[in-house]
Amino acid sequence: MPSYTILTIFGIYLTLLIGIGLWGKRASGSISGYYAAGKKLPSWVIAFSANATGESGWLLLGLTGMGYLVGIHALWVVFGEVMGVAIGWALVARPFKEYTDRYDSITVPDFLESRFRDTSHLLRKVSVTIILVMVVVYLAAQLVATGKAFTTFLGFNYATGVLVGAAIILFYTTIGGFKAVAYADFIHALLMASGLVTLAVVGIFAAGGWMPMMEKLRLEDPNLLLPLGSYGFSWAGIASVLSFAGVGLAFLGVPQLLVRFISARDQEEIATGSVMAVICIAVFDLGAVFAGMAGRVIFPGLADPETVMPLMSKGLFPEVFTGLFVVIVLGAIMSTVDSLLILASSAVLRDIIQKVFNPSLTDRQLSGYGKLITVLLGLGAIPFALAEVRVIFWFVLFAWSGLATAFVPVVLCALFWPRTTLAGALAGMIGGFLTTVIWVLAFKAHFFDLYEMIPGFFVGTALTIIVSLRTKPPAGARQEWLEVHQAVRHPAKQ
Repeated sequence: MPSYTILTIFGIYLTLLIGIGLWGKRASGSISGYYAAGKKLPSWVIAFSANATGESGWLLLGLTGMGYLVGIHALWVVFGEVMGVAIGWALVARPFKEYTDRYDSITVPDFLESRFRDTSHLLRKVSVTIILVMVVVYLAAQLVATGKAFTTFLGFNYATGVLVGAAIILFYTTIGGFKAVAYADFIHALLMASGLVTLAVVGIFAAGGWMPMMEKLRLEDPNLLLPLGSYGFSWAGIASVLSFAGVGLAFLGVPQLLVRFISARDQEEIATGSVMAVICIAVFDLGAVFAGMAGRVIFPGLADPETVMPLMSKGLFPEVFTGLFVVIVLGAIMSTVDSLLILASSAVLRDIIQKVFNPSLTDRQLSGYGKLITVLLGLGAIPFALAEVRVIFWFVLFAWSGLATAFVPVVLCALFWPRTTLAGALAGMIGGFLTTVIWVLAFKAHFFDLYEMIPGFFVGTALTIIVSLRTKPPAGARQEWLEVHQAVRHPAKQ
């Protein structure tokens, strides 16, 4: 059983989350408030919460495990994610914010439907289908991480960990809506950054220092210190680099991150938040990889590399710090689950029930239904998590890539190529998503395990462009595009 100290720290953390949920309740009485925090979030909240959402339990358990398993080779993940965040904030965020403010959008399907003048709601229906399929997979992976964390840190039964974690997340997410989610994720991001830096520094010190640690890794396996790992300069090595770096492509346009830009107070908040976002993601990822490498020296021969972070926190720190690391791991997981629940709930309520079937619902009715749908979606993911799929890193990456290949090519073309058409957007979205699924099922094992986001992104982009060139763009799209980019370049003239 866990100690009184750890349970006390855990109890304080739960009280904080409950307080945030109750505090956010006042802003959740309308559909815009519930799903987009009334578009009033400041820069520091959107920057840190976006990265916390994008990383999740994958960062603390999965990426530390990859650092343990492949050493320096895992730094390609760092490179890809830092570049993805930097490009996303520098190029995508501001025109996306300008478009969505003009359309009064509160979801990504809102934006796509308005941008392509889709009166048939086809884009909404396809978007919602993909979101729901991938979110269930994603939620299950995160709840698996919750179960692992409770088991490793606290000695709880795995199923109990999944159920307790789900109950906590459902409470503050359902009550407080996106405002509670964003501020909770800001706190989670601060905890994750401080925890990973501390873990890496203490871990390297416990391994004897930087140079002795590297020498011990070299003696165990020289490939741990090579940029291309055990593959060397080969097709397999190139595929591995592309796979690791390709993880960052999703930061250019997955819906759960784009909603942060929708929820920003104004363009100035996005400009201010960009530097914070890049620094935050670099600290996250470098801390995770270096902590995993130190863990390889301190705890060699682990059967499950994804347990290295919990083992280090228990073995290298006094009990009070172990309690803090329990909170950090759970916070990392919750920072993704809460956003996914809001994303899926908005897809069902805003994009289907309100926009397709019943536009006459009042704000109070929509807010109430949204909370009910959030609970039902959370409960629906629990049975999948109880099946205990163990490899968090690859399980999360599949869900991450499914959302990315469906949305990123279409969003990028919508923002930067006024010639993009409705038919092109539909073809790119469906083609990118199906390519991801088919690649995993039929081709991945035959192409050096090339990460499915790479072919999915390529096919999605190619189909969007090819079909758009053969079909007619929406009326007024080019003029609107010129106005949007003029406003972004010269914000004082808005």
